Amino acid sequence: MPPILLKRRLVRSTLIAGAAFVALAACGTGTESGVHEAVGTKAAVPAPVKPVGPVGKPVRGLPGMPPLLDPKDVYAADRPNRLSPVVKDFPSRVYVPNTESDTVSVIDPRTYDVVETIRVGRQPQHVVPSWDMKTLWVNNDRGNTLTPIDPSTGKAGRPVDVHDPYNLYFTPNGKYAVVMASLDRELVFRDPHTMEPRKTVPVSCYGVNHADFSLDGTYFIVSCEFSGELLKVDTEKMEVVGQQKLPFHGAMPQDVKVSPDGKRFYIADMMADGMWVLDGDTFGKPALLPTGKGAHGLYVSRDSREMYVSNRGEGTVSVFDFTENRLTRKWRLPGGGSPDMGGVSADGKVLWLSGRYNSEVYAIDTRTGAQLARIRVGSGPHGLAVYPQPGRYSLGHTGIFR
Repeated sequence: MPPILLKRRLVRSTLIAGAAFVALAACGTGTESGVHEAVGTKAAVPAPVKPVGPVGKPVRGLPGMPPLLDPKDVYAADRPNRLSPVVKDFPSRVYVPNTESDTVSVIDPRTYDVVETIRVGRQPQHVVPSWDMKTLWVNNDRGNTLTPIDPSTGKAGRPVDVHDPYNLYFTPNGKYAVVMASLDRELVFRDPHTMEPRKTVPVSCYGVNHADFSLDGTYFIVSCEFSGELLKVDTEKMEVVGQQKLPFHGAMPQDVKVSPDGKRFYIADMMADGMWVLDGDTFGKPALLPTGKGAHGLYVSRDSREMYVSNRGEGTVSVFDFTENRLTRKWRLPGGGSPDMGGVSADGKVLWLSGRYNSEVYAIDTRTGAQLARIRVGSGPHGLAVYPQPGRYSLGHTGIFR
């Protein structure tokens, strides 16, 4: 077990003592193909973006949620370089939270140079774009604060007191921020600007960490890392309406992404070495699709056709085709590595991932899988954010835009 993971699990050992893990056989489907080496303040109104696909009957869902541009594609607003007027003049940067250095490394993606290092609170986990896209929030998990960064200047502001902010999301209507309080075992709904608490939802699972919302925004699926469980949460009621144990002994679910058509959720699992495929509406038993050792992060391409899966335990990235419903390629980082969390460049040509255990960041060509750069940063780089990105508003994490 990697040292940093062991450390986090030991911290939680007093919490998870006595928790029973159900030993069930994994239900695996799918195969891999094409393996090759890779070379070398007040909320803004969502900016208007022209529809980019066939528009059908509007999706009715969460009150106040901006209508989808295409009811068959939740990512239709994320096409290459379709930057909102809110962010179009922001300098292009990659913000890297270094969990063990208590800093954020700022990379210029044109030169691959670290142009600034920002001191933040203890154990920054993710850099999260706000719903109105005007602020980047650094989640200082053990420091119990959020550090705001102004992406127009790259300057950090005064930290805001928020307890146990492991990760941060925003409801699709912009009404609430949702703090994933992992150690506290809570989902905390807060004001999206002041971060004042509005409702605290205790949970019975361990290690809430990642999430994504349904096509209509009425619910979201949450992964519970340390008890191998999933939650289904009613967005408007702010209540847990479903909970299930993953059918794999020792499961450790991570990132969550909904399919473009909203029919399935994909949940990366670093112990099951793949991603779970779940029908979110029925919340039935999911199936496991093997991708690689230590599957961790999930990132959708700018054309909504593919999803990149970072396999942290083997230094690879698997490419999943939504239409074909299978893995089509696997890219291997030359010399290995520990690809973790990140995002796709505004033009869709580069996948940026942190190297969690190697104090580095990887820039990967999304057409060929070639490594474009390997950049030294601080210790324990985690949830980096590529900014700005296309979209009308942010749902949080390292950048989920719609």
